[in-house]
Amino acid sequence: MNVLDQALEKASSFKRLDFDEALALLTQADLISLGELAACFKNRCHPASIVTYVVDRNINYTNICMSGCKFCAFYKPVNDPEGYVISEADLERKIRETLDLGGKQILLQGGMNPALDLAYYENLLKFISNRFPIHIHGFSPPEIAYLAEKEMMTVSEIISRLMAAGLDSIPGGGAEILVDSVRKRVSPNKCSAEKWLEVMRTAHGLGLRSTATMMFGHLEKPADIITHFLRIREVQDETGGFTAFIPWSFQPENTRIHVNPATSAEYLRILAVSRLVLDNVDNIQASWVTQGAKIAQVALFFGANDMGSTMIEENVVAAAGVKFRLPEEEIIRLIRDAGFSPARRNCFYEILERC
Repeated sequence: MNVLDQALEKASSFKRLDFDEALALLTQADLISLGELAACFKNRCHPASIVTYVVDRNINYTNICMSGCKFCAFYKPVNDPEGYVISEADLERKIRETLDLGGKQILLQGGMNPALDLAYYENLLKFISNRFPIHIHGFSPPEIAYLAEKEMMTVSEIISRLMAAGLDSIPGGGAEILVDSVRKRVSPNKCSAEKWLEVMRTAHGLGLRSTATMMFGHLEKPADIITHFLRIREVQDETGGFTAFIPWSFQPENTRIHVNPATSAEYLRILAVSRLVLDNVDNIQASWVTQGAKIAQVALFFGANDMGSTMIEENVVAAAGVKFRLPEEEIIRLIRDAGFSPARRNCFYEILERC
């Protein structure tokens, strides 16, 4: 039996895939067959045909970043006249708008701004947590790793201080591809793959849950994608702290990486294989932000069980020229039209309300 046939047989029996088998599925398997296998796996994990989503807002507290990632069209270098740090008035306005729209959480996302110290982050969290009944999902591993290095503190000390100030969970951003040979080419000033994983292990050990992401379609190879999956799976075996996995395609417009965007078929292929390889991660999220509504709908038949966020505000992907928008009622309609039952959730994928 060749590797592909072996991989297909194991996937159909819900058995764990190794590197070679996962790579064979990614590079050789028929797309429709992959979708069917991923859908079977999803139905095994989520038999009630419920597709979830969350109402929240991305708040970029600063756009100043010294990382200089080649794939980012949002950041501004230090001393750039368009650089900013959010004011308390703007922050309060954005959170009140989110609550008024039924939002239950915010995502705090920024950059590696050398002007911001630990006290800034603690005050930011306290300002929010002392005023608003909202879940704070914030600060990706590169932000935390950078802050730990800047403050000459351990990652554990930084996360503990942020938790004491009001941090509730951590987003999986900044993962890109968890292979250092790729990271050095696309984000040379960002933390290593091992440091990203260390932040997540530490956060999980301290009781914080997190998501995990992958940005593909730039300078990686298929083998790098599988390595990324397996590193996430390994940490999940150890900690159980990842709530969901979110693969999304790199958007090259306005960036310094000149490639053609990944196709919808490539996105669906990677999504399906992620569902089959990440057998210990409960939830796989569709990326309508980069793929648009119709492909996100198709993703529900390729292993995804979650439509992500309504994203009342999103600036980073938009800066790369992609500006899809889906209000809550449209997400609900898309889920229903695909034959599933929509449900609003929280950050922990606990259902708050069936729609």
